[in-house]
Amino acid sequence: MGNKPSFGETDLPCPQPRQFPMLLWLLLLLILRVTPKAFLLLNPPWSTNFHKDEVTLTCRDSLSPAQGDIYWYYNENLLNKKSEEIQIHKTGYYKCKTQRSSLSDPVHVDFSFDKLILQAPHSVFEGDEVVLRCQAREEAKEKRFYRNEIQIQSNFTLQSVSMNNDKYHCTALVRGFWTWNKEISKHLMIQVQELFSPPMLIASPSSPTEGSPVTLKCETWLPPQRSHIQLQFCFFREDKALGKCWSSSPELKLPTVWSEDAESYWCQAESVTPPIRKRSLRSQLYVQRIPVSDVTLEIQPPEGQLTEGENLLLICSVAKGTGTVTFSWHREGTVRSLGRKTQRSLSAVLQILTVKESDAGRYYCAADNIHGPILSKLIRVTLRIPVSRPVFTLTSPRMQAMVGDVVELHCESQRGSPPILYRFYHENVTLGSSSVPSGRAVFKFSLTADHSGNYSCEADNSLGVQRSDRVILSVTVPVSHPLFTFSPAVPQAVAGDVLELRCEAQRGSPPILYWFYYKNVTLGSREAPFGGGASFNLTLMAEHSGNFSCGADNGLGIQHSEMVILSIIGPPSNKTTLITEGVTAGLLSILGLAVTAALVCHFRTQRNSERLSTTGTPSYSPREFKEPSRTSNTNPQEPLDPVEPQPVYNNVNPGDSDLVYSEIWSTQHTNENSANSPRKHWEDKEPTVIYSDLKKAYPDDSTEQASIVDSDLEDAVENYENVPCILSALDS
Repeated sequence: MGNKPSFGETDLPCPQPRQFPMLLWLLLLLILRVTPKAFLLLNPPWSTNFHKDEVTLTCRDSLSPAQGDIYWYYNENLLNKKSEEIQIHKTGYYKCKTQRSSLSDPVHVDFSFDKLILQAPHSVFEGDEVVLRCQAREEAKEKRFYRNEIQIQSNFTLQSVSMNNDKYHCTALVRGFWTWNKEISKHLMIQVQELFSPPMLIASPSSPTEGSPVTLKCETWLPPQRSHIQLQFCFFREDKALGKCWSSSPELKLPTVWSEDAESYWCQAESVTPPIRKRSLRSQLYVQRIPVSDVTLEIQPPEGQLTEGENLLLICSVAKGTGTVTFSWHREGTVRSLGRKTQRSLSAVLQILTVKESDAGRYYCAADNIHGPILSKLIRVTLRIPVSRPVFTLTSPRMQAMVGDVVELHCESQRGSPPILYRFYHENVTLGSSSVPSGRAVFKFSLTADHSGNYSCEADNSLGVQRSDRVILSVTVPVSHPLFTFSPAVPQAVAGDVLELRCEAQRGSPPILYWFYYKNVTLGSREAPFGGGASFNLTLMAEHSGNFSCGADNGLGIQHSEMVILSIIGPPSNKTTLITEGVTAGLLSILGLAVTAALVCHFRTQRNSERLSTTGTPSYSPREFKEPSRTSNTNPQEPLDPVEPQPVYNNVNPGDSDLVYSEIWSTQHTNENSANSPRKHWEDKEPTVIYSDLKKAYPDDSTEQASIVDSDLEDAVENYENVPCILSALDS
């Protein structure tokens, strides 16, 4: 046999009883259980008595008195007696029967004419101690007892008699008329009754079904006369004891039996005192096996909806079936089984760990308990795959995105069960979303100045959210119209003051280059590398009354501010009061002219140097030359040249002379035709100073002064006469 369940088995060396069919035992038991057997009681208890002695027989079916009519038999003949007790004095076999019992065993009572008899009690059971009496009618002596013709002892007591064919007798010297005569009793066979009948093993049910419990009972009976005797029992399967030996209970319950348990069983019964042991016949136990049926497959999670990475449970069950069942699991389209289990149960579980996309499909299971496999129905398992980390891309119509451009944001996850919801973010603020069954999602929008920054996207299919990497977008914003202001902000200024020109564009991508203009002539430029505004310091002259403005450019086109009008009050800072009357003396005039020329040369050179070091910007006299146009740079994308300093003209009157000396300085152009380029860097060269004598201008000669101011640059140059600078060493 295969593996057998251990019911607390212990190895015991037991005799091999004969095997007896369980059904025959049941029939015999039923017959015996129909009615109990009656028994006889003798008083006195001896089965052998002297002639003319009287013995009382009592018929019982239990320890209580019998009820109803009693039937008595003498040598198989029915006696006309109905009472419970009768007196007898004849030798023979007596039996009785009550209404509730069957016929008792026969009892032989002997009434002897012998001079010497051997007496033994009738009610003797296995294991009893029996006292034999050697009785004579007359006085007797030298009594001796024999068993099977062998003398045993004078006062004979049988210890624990058994059911055998031993013959006993006794001898004695009996007083005669004249002398002592030796007498020999007749041989006596002691009628030893069974203390309890050999047990019968009863299984209930007699033909159990696999997996069901079975109760084994070791059936036997004690006679009413010995009902106080305590019995204990032990059960065996083949040659091994089941459970605990010995137990006072005549029953043993087996929780479950299987087909491999269909073997022979038997039991033993034993009395504690006296120690009488008897065993039953072997009985074969037949175990029925029920074929499996109604095989079903159940999936956890229910409905076969799983997320990739979860665990899948396949539960195979049968509605009926006993014994050892072999379960197997299969996926449609595969040859090999996914798993196999053999066990005594109606269901089994297979777990598939961390399911993958390839695990999707239709599943079924099979169950078999030797009668052939039975298949379940197919169940479909579908997998929902979480989205992978999406790939985010941004497309623009040009390399450098500008305000107004239409850009496209693309977001796509390479894996994930549809539908997938894509969300687009700018600095973690949602721009929009799109749900697509497959492929990528696209989001379009027009750029504004606020759209620079980090962009990303999310993919979500309700199984988890994945975020893409960030992509940085820089939006180039053209400059707005700049705001031009003065500092201090006054409508009028005094010649000689240093005025701060401020230009600032409220919007525009850095770096921003600012231009400053006076009457559409470039004064200079400043760059704001990080955005914001820029300032330009200008030392005012009387000629600076007029319109000022500025421009801003970041490579996407120049924007101009509004014109701001500034008025200059007071005498020009570079002009002295004219002397209306001069010294007539020629020598004094020449001397005064020389001294004045030297002083003016030193004074103007020092003042020009201070202007350059203080403001960083040369003074301009836009009335004396043609100014660069604000629109001279026609290509805003090209780098602009810094401003080139223009010639400066200053007039000096040396005294009473009717001559006026003018200081003229300028620098060379570093690139031809670049005078109108505001971004032209000019070289830091020491200016060349030239003095020329002019005709003295009187204050009241307004017509002549106006003509000089409004004349062309070429005409003005023709009126100058170069004069060497006296005491030039003072300039160093």
